[in-house]
Amino acid sequence: MGGGGQQTEPAEPGSGKAAGVYTWEEVQKHRSRNDQWLVVNRKVYNISQWARRHPGGSRVIGHYAGEDATEAFTAFHPDLKFVQKFLKPLLVGELAASEPSQDGKKNASIIKDFESLRSKVEEEGLFHTKPLFFCLHLGHILLLEALAWTMVSYWGTSWTITSLCAVMLATSQAQAGWLQHDFGHLSVFKKSKWNHLVHKFVIGHLKGASANWWNHRHFQHHAKPNIFKKDPDVNMLDVFVLGKTQPVEYGVKKIKHMPYNHQHKYFFLVGPPLLIPVYFHMQIMNTMITRRDWVDLAWSLSYYFRYFYCYTPLYGFLGSLALMTFVRFLESHWFVWVTQMNHLPMEIEYEKNQDWLTMQLQATCNIEQSWFNDWFSGHLNFQIEHHLFPMMPRHNYHLVAQRVRALCEKHGVPYGTKTLWRAMADVVSSLKSSGELWLDAYLHK
Repeated sequence: MGGGGQQTEPAEPGSGKAAGVYTWEEVQKHRSRNDQWLVVNRKVYNISQWARRHPGGSRVIGHYAGEDATEAFTAFHPDLKFVQKFLKPLLVGELAASEPSQDGKKNASIIKDFESLRSKVEEEGLFHTKPLFFCLHLGHILLLEALAWTMVSYWGTSWTITSLCAVMLATSQAQAGWLQHDFGHLSVFKKSKWNHLVHKFVIGHLKGASANWWNHRHFQHHAKPNIFKKDPDVNMLDVFVLGKTQPVEYGVKKIKHMPYNHQHKYFFLVGPPLLIPVYFHMQIMNTMITRRDWVDLAWSLSYYFRYFYCYTPLYGFLGSLALMTFVRFLESHWFVWVTQMNHLPMEIEYEKNQDWLTMQLQATCNIEQSWFNDWFSGHLNFQIEHHLFPMMPRHNYHLVAQRVRALCEKHGVPYGTKTLWRAMADVVSSLKSSGELWLDAYLHK
């Protein structure tokens, strides 16, 4: 097998030597579950066996099988030289000189300009963290938890005090969710190991969830946002149909697991109320136990031990459990609206093999900046900048936003910004539109 007129045999993984040159057509033959090659900086790597050992999970790296993964590789790894040590033994060759550096529909001009922008913001120190910002954020989370418990301890467990306690705990949980997101993206400490450690503390001890579960799920979303079969966030388990393509497919095939033309109505019953207290809770516990992730399970159980130790003397075990469930219920509404308003109304499709900027912009939009929107969404109102630069500390998103907008305007890539209320309303209207497409296809095609 070879390319560019040179016939060579592929190198064995582990040799660390490039034995051949390949065309994109040849690389793209290796994209099955057990046979996966990818390209980084024109070098061809066989990740078939190593993918299972990938710290971010086998799926996220497997989503780039047969493709150029250079932009994703740069976006997700803070120390590229360190990661190259793991890639070197997997090297099997390089692209033929006659082959372009990018595959599929990826725009070489956009890739070049985006890489230039990334280099500039790195030189300006926009990937450097302000420690005080994250210390204050953690402090206000701990303060809310302490005040909620102290209030109930001193003033009793009346309905009014309990309701206020639940709101404070839900606020603490939601804000801890945004904070664990920062550590999970390695955007706080320079050393990854410290980000990983504090991530386990925040998502495990403060929230009762699993860092590994979150990593393996969330990085797939970032690698291939709003792409069916690759982004787990658009896998709705047949409860909803999304976008413009899936509803028609379901309608033509006469698939009717739910009355999808009414999904914008039952969304309020099964989406915001149940995602965290039911679906995520069951998935997290199942993942930790089936994968024997005892470290994450220990962190998670430390949250439950602390919570019941504090609240059982005040409410009893069942009362404490009811309070926790109500807090999760409130947090779930907060989480669903914030995370879906940036993505659900955007394009949701199958793989198109687009460049990083185009792919991310078609799947994301921003919400207008304000002090409240920044705090309420954990700065995910700058969803575009977050998706383009996932390791950038969130307090710097606004500093790069205008340059991202200018780059998008230069290349004709839509850069969307909405009000908070318009974005939330678009979640419902997009579900309604998809449901109508399904009904039309179901009845007439």
